[in-house]
Amino acid sequence: MISKLIGQKYVAIAKSWIPTLGIWGATGGIALVHFTDWRLILDYVPYINGKFKNDN
Repeated sequence: MISKLIGQKYVAIAKSWIPTLGIWGATGGIALVHFTDWRLILDYVPYINGKFKNDN
């Protein structure tokens, strides 16, 4: 249905860009965690969040 609205050529181009956009998205996510308060984000990761618990 989308190919009727946009055209098969542009759908094919968009499909070829999906892996590249996925890599850039993952890189951006890792950069976001690295440059921000990484502990705030990593507290939601099940295995990692137990390593930072305080017994206070």
